[in-house]
Amino acid sequence: MTTLTLVFVVLAYLIGSVPFAVLSSKMFGLADPRSYGSGNPGATNVLRSGKKSAAILTLVGDALKGTLAVWIMAHFGSSAPLAIALAGLAAFLGHVYPVTLGFKGGKGVATAIGVLGAFSGWLALACAAVWALVALIFKYSSLAALMASLAAPLMAHFLIGEPAITAACVIMAALLIYRHLTNIKRLMAGTEPRIGKK
Repeated sequence: MTTLTLVFVVLAYLIGSVPFAVLSSKMFGLADPRSYGSGNPGATNVLRSGKKSAAILTLVGDALKGTLAVWIMAHFGSSAPLAIALAGLAAFLGHVYPVTLGFKGGKGVATAIGVLGAFSGWLALACAAVWALVALIFKYSSLAALMASLAAPLMAHFLIGEPAITAACVIMAALLIYRHLTNIKRLMAGTEPRIGKK
């Protein structure tokens, strides 16, 4: 890895660390999303505040930072598959373990979709479709995220075929599942809050 590539990987992490859930909540005069609901600084939890516009802003911001980090690497750093994969992974890690929030961030679903979109629009669309279908049927954001994350590596393999990109998707999927362990327990116990529940 060249020094320039490393610099842009670090930049990707810092971009991923921008806490849109906290920023959008402040903008709309809402409580810190870490203080209610699941305590997760992400769009789904912000939606529990009852302010849809704040949740949408969070969702879009979290997704775009993943896309932006990869775009910057591709256009100003390196367009090599490994560099692209590392930038996407770094942005995702920045959201999940942000230096701005004491390394206690969100689950990473929206940022992962943004990263996948930068890898391939079709990949992001396919995973988003899985998320939307599961969410529509079962009304659980966490379950939808788990199903989409499990599908991502397989879809990346067939749609892109680059080992580095597929590996990045495997790592993101593993971390997404790990970050959802509490949700998995609640799903099994029947106590997981449904989408939109305050």
